[in-house]
Amino acid sequence: MDKLAKIFISAIIGLGVIATTVNAADQSTDKAPDFTLKSNSGDNMRLAEQRGNVVMLNFWASWCGPCKQEMPLLDELHKRYSRAGFTIIGVNVERDPEDAKRVLRDIPVSFPVLFDTESSVSKAYDVSAMPTTVMIDRDGKIRHLHKGFKPGYENEYRKQIKQLIRE
Repeated sequence: MDKLAKIFISAIIGLGVIATTVNAADQSTDKAPDFTLKSNSGDNMRLAEQRGNVVMLNFWASWCGPCKQEMPLLDELHKRYSRAGFTIIGVNVERDPEDAKRVLRDIPVSFPVLFDTESSVSKAYDVSAMPTTVMIDRDGKIRHLHKGFKPGYENEYRKQIKQLIRE
């Protein structure tokens, strides 16, 4: 079955956003594009350094209500599964990181947040909706893609995290 046959689209009622989930678990050969960005701790972080871990990339913006709504839920997932070889990397997509830093003061998270001020990583991952969440397996392959967020999506994230950790 090709990738297009695995795309599921559902309208997110009340948010006016289209949510898309791509499940490429069986046949994915799409390597996650590598990148290096500055983090909220001031250090540079490179995706390739996470090889061997299950990684959730979460692209977000300070002006995005659903992004801020899911951040505490993502933080709970990070805290729960990080000892099992899972990490979340938040990627803020705004040119000026100051707005993101203000959000992080109000909604602190334990996972690293990187600043994509030039939009190079957003372009590499074809980010077209906020938030966009990309699940990457231990071999660095993109396995799941979620565009948009509504309450309850964290349950699907949890299932996917558990599945990828067990592999």
